[in-house]
Amino acid sequence: MALHRKKSQATKCNRFLISITVFGSAGPIRFIVSEEELVAAVIQTALKSYAREERLPVLGTNLNNFMLYCPGPETEALSPWDTIGSFGVRNFMLCKKPDAGNATKENKLPAISRKSSGSWKSWFHKSTSPKISSH
Repeated sequence: MALHRKKSQATKCNRFLISITVFGSAGPIRFIVSEEELVAAVIQTALKSYAREERLPVLGTNLNNFMLYCPGPETEALSPWDTIGSFGVRNFMLCKKPDAGNATKENKLPAISRKSSGSWKSWFHKSTSPKISSH
């Protein structure tokens, strides 16, 4: 009996909660995934959840138009064929792919227009802070 229980635990796939922030949206999308799930499947699930919740801006459902990023100093798009559990993180950012005419490299984070210097991370933290700025 103990062997049976041990075997079922060994074949069980680890699942965990991830949080995906969609660039330009109000808040993250959260759902549970298997660590063996491909990045492409995670993008597709995120787009379906986003549409089901009727969030704005409207994104569409073509997963080939989007890239998923891990937070970190060297931000590059994740390969759609990698497993989501291989990155060791639970928070991701989903962005639309840049237009072919404007992109210098496909796998780099698209440029974010900004008035002051800083990264998309600082912009993100400023946009989610509870402070209300008056202009």
